[in-house]
Amino acid sequence: MDNKPERILIATSNTGKFREYSDLLSGIPIPIIGLANLPPLPEPDETGSSFSENAALKAARYAVLTGEWTMADDSGLEVNALNGAPGIHSARFGGYGSDYRTKNELLLDLIARQESDDRKARFVCTIAVASPDGVIVMEAQGECRGVIAESPRGINGFGYDPIFIPNGFEQTFAELRSEEKREISHRARASSEIIRKMLDFMGV
Repeated sequence: MDNKPERILIATSNTGKFREYSDLLSGIPIPIIGLANLPPLPEPDETGSSFSENAALKAARYAVLTGEWTMADDSGLEVNALNGAPGIHSARFGGYGSDYRTKNELLLDLIARQESDDRKARFVCTIAVASPDGVIVMEAQGECRGVIAESPRGINGFGYDPIFIPNGFEQTFAELRSEEKREISHRARASSEIIRKMLDFMGV
């Protein structure tokens, strides 16, 4: 495709996620904007059966709606004791109206009810980039393995960060410094791969 992006829309209304991506994508030499910079847009239904399908669906939909080069992700937490749940339903776990404090408490309660004492889990992130006509031009995936904490800890981060302890650490994501999390998170690993692909695509 001859046209190269002059800026990238990060298709998220989550301020924490947008801030994290702004840091992670600092190696891309074009401006980054978020949905907050645009008029309100309808959220696409996440009808995919995988992180990859949902990321592509969101990227393509927002690209067509805005005419912007668009990057979208789908990410979530997979817990062994819950047979991989909440997985692609992580954002909707416990109901659309519930906050993440409620989601975290519900998840810990469900784990406590299981016969298994397996607390292994992993965060997964798939990123898709769409051209303004809605064509997916690249994808990347990253994961971070760890265990679920006994109780929420830490005030940094967002989402399920307070209950996830990455392998090799004693702290949860919400207790780690931002610089540490950027080195190991699922989002950081997917972003690193997408940056390489974007720079190659742009001929930088």
